[in-house]
Amino acid sequence: MYFFHASLVVLLCLVIPIILVKVVTHWNAVTRGKPSLPPGTSGWPFVGQTLEFLKAGWSGHPEKFIFDNIKKYRSLIFRTHLAGSPAVVFCGAAANKFVFSNENKLVQLWWPKTITKLIPSTSNFEESLKLNKMLHNFLTPKTLEPYIGFLDIIAQRHFASHWDNREQVTVFPLMTNFSLALACRLFINVDDPELVEKLADPLEQVLRGTVSMPIDLPCTRYNCAIKSSRFIINEFTTIVKQRKTDLEQGTYKSPTQDLLSHMLLTGDDNFVKDSNIAEKILGLIIGSDTVGSACSSIVMFLAKLPDVYERVYKEQMEIANLKSLGELLTWNDVNNKMKYSWSVACEAMRLAPPIQGTFREALTDFIYEGFLIPKGLKIYWNANSTHKSAEYFPKPKEFDASRFDGQPVQPYTFVPFGGGPRMCPGKEYAPIEILIFMHCLVKRFKWETMIPSEKLIVDDRFRPEKGLPIRLFPHPKA
Repeated sequence: MYFFHASLVVLLCLVIPIILVKVVTHWNAVTRGKPSLPPGTSGWPFVGQTLEFLKAGWSGHPEKFIFDNIKKYRSLIFRTHLAGSPAVVFCGAAANKFVFSNENKLVQLWWPKTITKLIPSTSNFEESLKLNKMLHNFLTPKTLEPYIGFLDIIAQRHFASHWDNREQVTVFPLMTNFSLALACRLFINVDDPELVEKLADPLEQVLRGTVSMPIDLPCTRYNCAIKSSRFIINEFTTIVKQRKTDLEQGTYKSPTQDLLSHMLLTGDDNFVKDSNIAEKILGLIIGSDTVGSACSSIVMFLAKLPDVYERVYKEQMEIANLKSLGELLTWNDVNNKMKYSWSVACEAMRLAPPIQGTFREALTDFIYEGFLIPKGLKIYWNANSTHKSAEYFPKPKEFDASRFDGQPVQPYTFVPFGGGPRMCPGKEYAPIEILIFMHCLVKRFKWETMIPSEKLIVDDRFRPEKGLPIRLFPHPKA
């Protein structure tokens, strides 16, 4: 028996290496020449690298996560795990071009579950495509031009209510109020300060919930966001029902075409449910709030850069001094006379992109930069991979508005609104809101930050860490 066992051991010692060699040789033969997944890691169980990603944003340097991994893997594409799903991060101008150019071909928009539960309509891909097309058709210069005067009135009222006759204000919370007021007028033709005040706090709760841990338990941030989302959707549903009735009875009159009426008059069966329309409007307002984030960063940069402020002030006062009492801004003012102000806004959005990036999902297996991207894998493109890169913007940490002063930047490097078919439909609207805000602000005040060391961080949005409290110094009235 001993001899048998010993012989068996010797036999196995001889056979197993032969089998292993054959298996390895066969595997190499099968996989030789085939692309592999990008380099990277899945991070911790369940959470992946989400906390590391968020931590970089909380520190005020969201680009750190991107560039640390680029350096680690020596690759502009790397594998990770974000927002509850395995993902690949695409970096650089070529990657941006690839993602934007292959929309609905190789990739399609994908939202994390935190978003789809707050706004259920985002999970319907076909509806999202139709809405996006409708938005692009609505938010055109021709459509927006008649709104300039109305938006100027709302902006002046906002400053009279929240800024004038105050020694100090906290900027960031006011931006939610400001963006919401303008969005309500443009999207649903509602100019009601009381409704804006009623919705401002719930909207803030929803925005905070978009990047929270998806734990739906009482008193959690996500639970509060869900409740707030339902509250806002109910408010908008009431408005939708009334608008439908008014349109059917022919009693609705307006000097401008708002988006809600446009949707009801030109939409198809996908827009039958009033609550679905209300959800879509909420999604649009959440998107438009990113402009408020941009305005906050502009206020911070202008406080820190007096020379830049003086040039903006001079440009805006040249416009204001040509106005008679009560005369409103025009399309020509915003589109043609605020060139330097817009360069400043662009540089602010380069340094603090209002949209950090968005996710896509691979529709099929494809190869990018020699790596296999399998069907279903999530793809994350990020503005900071180009905005903060010295390859595209020399001395990327410095504020230099001249980068956008007449000379076009390299394609696919400045992408605060994304690109391709899924480019933010508010691209035409955002400059109007930003420039009207800058005009109303600088012709009234100079200011200084009350927390000189305050930094811009990324939480639910790119925002000042403490909300940006500032001390106001009104200009003498002529």
